[in-house]
Amino acid sequence: MRADAAYFEVVKAMGGEDAGSLAMPRFVAERRFALTGQQMVIGRRSRSRGVNPDIDLVGPPEDPGVSHVHALLVPQEGGWAVVDMESANGTYLNDPNSNPLDPHVPVALKDGDVVYVGAWTALTIQST
Repeated sequence: MRADAAYFEVVKAMGGEDAGSLAMPRFVAERRFALTGQQMVIGRRSRSRGVNPDIDLVGPPEDPGVSHVHALLVPQEGGWAVVDMESANGTYLNDPNSNPLDPHVPVALKDGDVVYVGAWTALTIQST
C-alpha cells in the first residue's frame, strides 16, 4: 500500500463534494499485507460500527475517501479477485481514469495490478 500523487490529482479533478478540502499527505509509509485466508476486507476500522478490516487503511494519515468496508479480496483459482463493496468513492483497477468497478462483481487480479481506493491509496498486487 502506498500513496499515489497522480491518482490523488485524478480524484481532485473529478470534483466530488469534498474534493476542494482534500490535501495530499506529505508522507505515507509504504505498508505490505500478506494475502491469506478466505477473504480480505479493505477498509477503515470503526469501533462504533464493529468494522475491523484485514487491510486497515485507518492511517496515519487516514485516507478519508476509503469506506469502512470498501472492497474485498477473494481467492480464486490461480490468484485473487477484487470486489467493490458499494464503496462511496469507487474502486479502480490499473487506470484511475477508467470507470469504477461494478459493485459485487469479482474482477480477477494478476501480478502487478494496482487497485485504487479512496483519495490517494494504491494497492499493488504482488505474488510471492
